[in-house]
Amino acid sequence: MLLADVAATSAAVAATRSRLAKRALLVDVLRRAEPEDVPVVARYLAGELRQRRTGLGWRSLASLPGPAAGPSLTVAAVDAAFAHMAQLEGPGSATERSRLAAELFAAATGPEQALLRGLVSGELRQGALDALLLDALAEAAGVPPDAVRRAAMLAGATEPVAVAALGAADPQAALEALAAFTLTVGRPVRPMLAQSAPDVATAVAGLGGGPVVVDTKLDGIRIQVHRTADDVRVYTRSLDDITARVPEIVEAVRAVPASTLVLDGEALVVDDTGRPVPFQDTAARSATKDADVAAAVRLTPFFFDCLHVDGRDLLDSPLTERLAVLDATVGPAAVTRLVTADPDAAQDWFARVVAAGQEGVVVKAADAPYEAGRRGAAWVKVKPRHTLDLVVLAVERGSGRRSGWLSNIHLGARDGHGGFVMLGKTFKGMTDEMLAQQTERFRELEVSDDGWTVTVRPEQVVEIAFDGVQRSTRYPGGVALRFARVVRYRDDKSAAQADTIDAVRALHAP
Repeated sequence: MLLADVAATSAAVAATRSRLAKRALLVDVLRRAEPEDVPVVARYLAGELRQRRTGLGWRSLASLPGPAAGPSLTVAAVDAAFAHMAQLEGPGSATERSRLAAELFAAATGPEQALLRGLVSGELRQGALDALLLDALAEAAGVPPDAVRRAAMLAGATEPVAVAALGAADPQAALEALAAFTLTVGRPVRPMLAQSAPDVATAVAGLGGGPVVVDTKLDGIRIQVHRTADDVRVYTRSLDDITARVPEIVEAVRAVPASTLVLDGEALVVDDTGRPVPFQDTAARSATKDADVAAAVRLTPFFFDCLHVDGRDLLDSPLTERLAVLDATVGPAAVTRLVTADPDAAQDWFARVVAAGQEGVVVKAADAPYEAGRRGAAWVKVKPRHTLDLVVLAVERGSGRRSGWLSNIHLGARDGHGGFVMLGKTFKGMTDEMLAQQTERFRELEVSDDGWTVTVRPEQVVEIAFDGVQRSTRYPGGVALRFARVVRYRDDKSAAQADTIDAVRALHAP
């Protein structure tokens, strides 16, 4: 299949707001793809390269040749080119990678270049998320969506499921191929995800009013642990294998009295009192390959779910049953929780958890199975909401469905000397109405426009919600906001009334 076909579909998907229309476009291109191209096409339509790391970044894309006059690239050739770039290492590899990237982009048309840029940068905002792609796969193969979702959950990836579903002779054969994907110890499954609620009472009420499990939400990294005898593998939320970097977790799991295990949990660094250290320290420890650092700063694993133990699969068992097995298996390494039907008791537990330095709670339906890979209604996370009033310093042009609007805003806090210090960017939380209004407003405040970023007079105040403050070497204030999103524009406030950088720094845990 030509890359031009995928690029055209991606652009069309980005241009429509209708989920049904997006799915129809995806179904069409999936049905037209040759069997050998299906894995690449599926990954590209989900907005990702098959190679997790290519060595390319924004700087690599800063000065590339102009587009080709006509399409010639195939998806197979493009995938092979990125695979070659990903394998380069050692002296001269950066230069060779840049040469190969220039060669690839020179052979791409304008729409193909736009697709490639989005794939490399990870910012292909076309609205074709993996969940939508799975639904499209189900329609293209003529099978129920739940069958595709479960297979993708157990396979831990979309590509093999796409090949199995679309390569079958008929829907019945496709169902049989999908059913062949089972829980396999040692092969990570897609983790179950949670929706969000503004408060505990809303989360409890949304689960029907009966008993719920209120799990402590730890401020760590998500881990999935597989064990067969002494062989222990540790995976991240994105299913990356980090076993070699976390020997202390391997050691802890080997001490568990079971021969085969699949556990879901969190790992974090705690201080001498058992209180979590700032998340950045946990993230830095989990990312390092330095043995000395690993020995000095230890991660502690805590588990909140058990998917398999000693030959028994528990995915379809009610949560309460899985938790009973978990407690009997890992003992004190289980995440603390409360089981209650009382919203007030759940709120009290939330307050205790937050006071102890944790991130919040996850309210879970007591009878729910483990539906991995879906952000389902059975798990609902609640975090304390912090807000700041900040000033917009600049705004970037939107892409995909947001083309024609000014979208991503640069956020600044007052520095106490009449200036502003940048804290980060966000495009989260913006409605279409807000995008239209801010585009008009920021054009009125425009100071300069480099073709991508519009610098504005620092006058517009915006209320920003965020999950926390972390250290940052990227921004001049030394701190940045975690998961910032727009709540509303504060036309009732002047820039002189915005929050200061000192107030932001005060929110950062020591």
